[in-house]
Amino acid sequence: MSDMSDDLNDDVFDEDGWNDQEFDAGLLEEELRQAAAVLDPVPAELQQIAVDAYALHDLDARVAELTFDSLVDALPVRGAGDVPRMLTFRAGEMTVDVEVTGHGLMGQVLPPQPARIEVLCGPRPGSSLTADDLGRFTADAPPPGPFALRLRTGQDVVVTEWMRA
Repeated sequence: MSDMSDDLNDDVFDEDGWNDQEFDAGLLEEELRQAAAVLDPVPAELQQIAVDAYALHDLDARVAELTFDSLVDALPVRGAGDVPRMLTFRAGEMTVDVEVTGHGLMGQVLPPQPARIEVLCGPRPGSSLTADDLGRFTADAPPPGPFALRLRTGQDVVVTEWMRA
């Protein structure tokens, strides 16, 4: 019995019998894509969100990296209730400090300078804010979900990483 199974395994797994010209990787990839589309299709809502999110990107924008998040980096305070979330983003020489509370958000662009700021909330149009000459800005309502900030200062466009309030 073992001789027969060895012969069968040799036939099935015989690498010498494969010819590279017979194997078409492009055809295999297309067949796998078709199978995935039938067996595990992407929900239409998710596909639309992805298309809308791509439309929000700026090719000329610099991405501001999150350098401080009070949920991760700060020491917890015992007995503190509604503690604001403090975020710091950095892009080159520019820093954006943001405080998010249940009542809204406020922040400052450093070095201090006027800026137009959009609060991006996915595919929905975000609210527009204006930073004063000292770089300060406020919004009366917290973002309803994941958000990012797009800052326009003179010729620069800076977009923060996406965060959840």
